[in-house]
Amino acid sequence: MRENQLKQKLKRGEVVLGPFMNCAYPAFIEICGHAGFDFAVIDMEHGPLHTLAAEDLCRAADCVGIAPMIRIRKNDAPQIQRALDIGSAGVQVPQIETKSDASECVKAAKYSPLGSRGLSFATRAGMYTAAGTQITDELNEESLVVVHVEGQRGVENIAEIVSVPHIDVIFLGPYDLSQSLGIPGQVRDPRVIELMQQCVTIIRDSGKAVGTFADNPQVAKQWIDAGIQYIGLGVDVSIFLRACENLVNAVRT
Repeated sequence: MRENQLKQKLKRGEVVLGPFMNCAYPAFIEICGHAGFDFAVIDMEHGPLHTLAAEDLCRAADCVGIAPMIRIRKNDAPQIQRALDIGSAGVQVPQIETKSDASECVKAAKYSPLGSRGLSFATRAGMYTAAGTQITDELNEESLVVVHVEGQRGVENIAEIVSVPHIDVIFLGPYDLSQSLGIPGQVRDPRVIELMQQCVTIIRDSGKAVGTFADNPQVAKQWIDAGIQYIGLGVDVSIFLRACENLVNAVRT
């Protein structure tokens, strides 16, 4: 099995960048790899993607050497298992609010003795049985677990959430956090930024990596300077929209 390069970069303290992907066309992820991204988040929470499309996107990501991460719809063991079985580099789980939520996520993502992930070797992750039956420890080691803390309750419990072992990244969701504060979409509001900065300090002190979403390079750089390592940079459909707008405006103005 190949080493999870994204996980190694995070362990070395490197900053990693990756867009969220809503489109099912594998060429889009190939393009992201050629552009120099480190990972791509295949979005099964807000995007329309189904499992077969997500599996093909994982293949495309592997072809260009970027890590395919899958964001599932909710903290649900069968969804976590399926996201990992199709050969992703890891899973991103939304709306983690308590230590118990985080523990259940890890339990579903890891095989025994670390968890209780259902076992089948006839999967893409198991190379369709070609990898043999001694791969559970290696898969436990290589898979990434990213949990999203994106509401006031999660922020209040952040010190307990970071104590859960085998979580690699705590991803702070600015949009849902703004909504939980009663200011939906106002992700640059000082109240949102202050809460996120408080979380960054606690997470980094725990030894875990911090992640977040940035709409543009300026916001990404600000969060990198604040200590965030794992940056979800844009969404494929929005990136395409802005590129199209720039082309049209360049000709018409």
